[in-house]
Amino acid sequence: MFRKKHYIALGAVLLAAVLILSLPTRATSRLKLAFSSLFLPLFGLSNGARELPPALANSVLPRRELLHEIDRLEQTNQELKVLQLQANAVAKENEQLRAALAWQRQQPWKLKLANVIARDPANWWRTIQIDAGFLDGVRANLPVLTTDGLVGRTIAVEPHRSQVILIGDPNCRVSALVDDPARDIGILSASGPLDNSFAQLTYLSGNATLKAGQKVFTSGEGGVFPKGIPVGQIVDAQQVDFGLYTEARVKLSADFGSLERVWVLLP
Repeated sequence: MFRKKHYIALGAVLLAAVLILSLPTRATSRLKLAFSSLFLPLFGLSNGARELPPALANSVLPRRELLHEIDRLEQTNQELKVLQLQANAVAKENEQLRAALAWQRQQPWKLKLANVIARDPANWWRTIQIDAGFLDGVRANLPVLTTDGLVGRTIAVEPHRSQVILIGDPNCRVSALVDDPARDIGILSASGPLDNSFAQLTYLSGNATLKAGQKVFTSGEGGVFPKGIPVGQIVDAQQVDFGLYTEARVKLSADFGSLERVWVLLP
């Protein structure tokens, strides 16, 4: 039975071949084109499979190289962040210097700009050191201020640096004037070791009627600080010594916690 089917199939193939060979040339060409179109996808798949491994080899990197590239990109990102921070700091510094120079041109005094280079490690808010000395025209007992207000005075002067004692130190007393109708005058002294943003205004008249917010300036008395340098504002006041005197707490204008540059008022 199997042989009979085999012979039938063989006969069918031979018959098909004879029919194809007997067809006209034009019909034979069309038949070949139809058969080739049936097998074209298989040829395309074969060629694509043959070309796939080189493409993969070119597009996929080893894991070690990928990790190295990630590390390099992260390092570059960190460097760019540092550069951005430096650029922002330079821009801020330039803006501060422009504002300071504009403020200097409006003042009636001869001022020398100096940088704060050190603070007293034992009691950091009472003294600072600046990078200007007697070769820059600085002398002892010269007022030191910022664009906000009085800071203190110079005490020890070297060729290229000076030590400055700050308001609030017991050895830095300032004659101060309250901007009120009575023009009350007192002595600005230390208010305590814990907070450097306040000072105590003492020896005011017992009849002084001070109010919070009134401004305080240097009075010009004493021969060290010229008149009119801003010092701070009155916070509160009270009578002492059975009403003989009045004392007031003053909020200082200068920010002693963030001193970076100061002005020395030259003679």
